[in-house]
Amino acid sequence: MKATLRRAAGAAWALRERVEHDASRRFARLAVAVAKFDAGSPVIALLQRASNDERRHAGFCAELRASYGHRAETLPPEEQIVPTRLSERQGVLYEIVAACCITETESVATLATLLAEQAEPHVQAILHELARDEVMHSRMGWAHLSREAGAQDVSFLSAWIPAMLSGTVDEALFLEQPSEPEAAELPRHGLLPQARKREVFTRTLLDVVLPGLAKFGIDPAPARGWLDARSNRRAGQW
Repeated sequence: MKATLRRAAGAAWALRERVEHDASRRFARLAVAVAKFDAGSPVIALLQRASNDERRHAGFCAELRASYGHRAETLPPEEQIVPTRLSERQGVLYEIVAACCITETESVATLATLLAEQAEPHVQAILHELARDEVMHSRMGWAHLSREAGAQDVSFLSAWIPAMLSGTVDEALFLEQPSEPEAAELPRHGLLPQARKREVFTRTLLDVVLPGLAKFGIDPAPARGWLDARSNRRAGQW
């Protein structure tokens, strides 16, 4: 394997390892938070299970990260993503929608795309493990949103979806990148080329996430504006 490809794969799996650890901490904390105002919610147990899943996923990612020669990194403190102006219950909903309805739903789409490719056997096995659990994590978020929509007006989230999206993806995703000479080899190691990654993200946002949110009265217009602005920038219009 070329050194550049090896470094790219190692860095990508190191990033996923950090993301999985962060998700594990977040889901454990959110399970406690939901119990404060909705002790009978079935989502509490799902969050607890998801926390364990993500801890296990981090171990898988660490295996692959190490196999590509990438050193372990120090985990940063958990990032706080909730706007301060929201109430505690609104803040919990914000986090679960951002982490599950958006991030996990996008993750499922990315993993499904990778599983359709010819990955290395060990990579393929880990992708299967991740995909199986991420489907449940996505559904967990939609279940919580549905339950909360029956208890409060959730339309306030409309204005916050762009912030959630900005926290989900790196802005570099929407920039034109130099050609990737080893792009055809990336899926074998669990990575998507930049253009394919952007395509999957955009299609999932437009076809799955935004229609799903709209069913609960969450206006997709701000999110579409966010996406249009980045598409225009990529086209060199501003």
